[in-house]
Amino acid sequence: MPRIAAALRGLTAAGAALLAFTALPSPDARAAHRDPTAPKEFVALRDVDPTIRQEMRYYSEHNFVGEPVDGYRRPLCILTRETARALHRAQLSFLRRGYTLKVYDCYRPQRAVNHFVAWAKDLDDERMKAEFYPRVEKSALFRDGYIAEKSGHSRGSTLDLTLVRLPGLPTRPYEPGERLVPCYAPRAERFPDNSLDMGTGYDCFDTLAHTLDPRVKGEQLKNRLLLKDGMERAGFTNYPNEWWHYTLTPETFPDTYFDFPVSRRSLTGR
Repeated sequence: MPRIAAALRGLTAAGAALLAFTALPSPDARAAHRDPTAPKEFVALRDVDPTIRQEMRYYSEHNFVGEPVDGYRRPLCILTRETARALHRAQLSFLRRGYTLKVYDCYRPQRAVNHFVAWAKDLDDERMKAEFYPRVEKSALFRDGYIAEKSGHSRGSTLDLTLVRLPGLPTRPYEPGERLVPCYAPRAERFPDNSLDMGTGYDCFDTLAHTLDPRVKGEQLKNRLLLKDGMERAGFTNYPNEWWHYTLTPETFPDTYFDFPVSRRSLTGR
């Protein structure tokens, strides 16, 4: 009898352990629980202006890294409320002229920036060089300022965007492994983005992407200035080395770099 009682106690303990094990949340659920949430000043752009197109490149494989970037769990533009409202004002002015804004990137978590830094240090990974940095050695990306350990995007008032002439068909999907063409090639040869011709594609690591590069003339310069004028009227400042990069000034969080992931959960889990 003592042996039977001991065996039953062992079975009871094992059953309790099994129940405790199966009750544990999955690794993904535990990670999501640990993730920081966004401050109340952050919103989804779509909730402020659903007419602005969104083509979130870092959620996809069509970017200079060649794979989805850490922290982008949904193809979602998140910004501070003030930035989203200012962008809405800019959008209204462009809509009246037959254009719509299209965002490529908005708030960027610090973990995504860390992904960029790790990628830049891996000099053997040049799978996307032919499109995004054909004239720049990967070893020079830090020196030339294309990659940095901190980004203004992580503060929520900076975004990357372009203009699309209405009605504007969607950009075709990128096919991983497709032939890559330099980002500064003529528009008819570059990846067929549906935006206005700005002289280079988005995220082109090349001096030709400087907003007022003297080699950019005619229709391409006109398009860059159209975007620049409309954004400045709404309170944004352009980064001169990238025609697509704008920051609302003053910023809501000028000295903070956030790391909550890009997802609805980050906004609703507050």
